Amino acid sequence: MFRFYTNAVSQASRKVTSGIFIVGLVLIGFGAVILALPEIFAFLAAVIFFIAGLGCAVTAVKIFWTMRKINKISSDENHRENVQIHIEENYYDE
Repeated sequence: MFRFYTNAVSQASRKVTSGIFIVGLVLIGFGAVILALPEIFAFLAAVIFFIAGLGCAVTAVKIFWTMRKINKISSDENHRENVQIHIEENYYDE
């Protein structure tokens, strides 16, 4: 009898199928818990979004503050204008 698959393929497909089945049961369980306790999960989602938003705002303020310091340092009067860099002409001769 000629077979297109081996025992390894059969074992792999069983493992994939059992993994999919377990993930499906877990998703059904989460769905049932969310249906039973929607207020708790809404509160948890709100807390997560609030913390994420607060983190983004703090990061933006830090970046603005750092850029302000950099701009203040670069706008000082301690720089020269019209500076030219001279390169010896013999440098490029070969």
